[in-house]
Amino acid sequence: MNEIQIAIDGPASAGKSTIAKILANDLKYVYVDTGAMYRAITVAVLRSGIAPEDESSVSALVPSLEISFAPGEPVQKVFLNQKEITQEIRSIEVTANVSEISSYAAVRDLMTQLQRKIANNGGVVMDGRDIGTTVLPKAEVKIFLIASVHERALRRYKENQAKGMTESLAEIEAAVQKRDYLDSTRLISPLKKASDAIEVDTTGLSISEVVKIIKQIINEKHANNELNLV
Repeated sequence: MNEIQIAIDGPASAGKSTIAKILANDLKYVYVDTGAMYRAITVAVLRSGIAPEDESSVSALVPSLEISFAPGEPVQKVFLNQKEITQEIRSIEVTANVSEISSYAAVRDLMTQLQRKIANNGGVVMDGRDIGTTVLPKAEVKIFLIASVHERALRRYKENQAKGMTESLAEIEAAVQKRDYLDSTRLISPLKKASDAIEVDTTGLSISEVVKIIKQIINEKHANNELNLV
């Protein structure tokens, strides 16, 4: 099979990044964590003292930022202006503000251009909230992952505990619910399932089970000649 574009969308903590990373590794594809890119911008905004609701100041700051990634275990390392922020991007404060900041046209335009450039030659697994609808509308495989709010909050809570973070489950669940609302109601690139995306409910499923389901989807599309191979 020639290299294709695989878009994985869904709400916060549906398992997008974890699944996308494993899938990319198994397929020997490039993994692009778009959510981490927006979270990195949010870290920069909060550090600068700019109010998240100040769209003009946020938009002016973004072009000066350098976001990069490096391999890491158990998660990919994220850098802002060459300084690691892997844990900081998952803080409750960043989670509470990233949706608003990522809704700004200037922010999304710049990130979308970069993401499309990375994916241009195929061989990429990209996850986010508008990949199949806006960033890569012609992706050969589109997956929309979902899970219950409680399960998604519990996953984030366990991740944070392992990193020594102290937010309560109730706080995280409230943040997840707020993020869902903001992501799905924003005017620019709202969270929604692409018409040609396949929905996969990850509630109660293991990581390996979800990866297996997506690989089956890819193989079935290939067998039925549904993929526009690049």
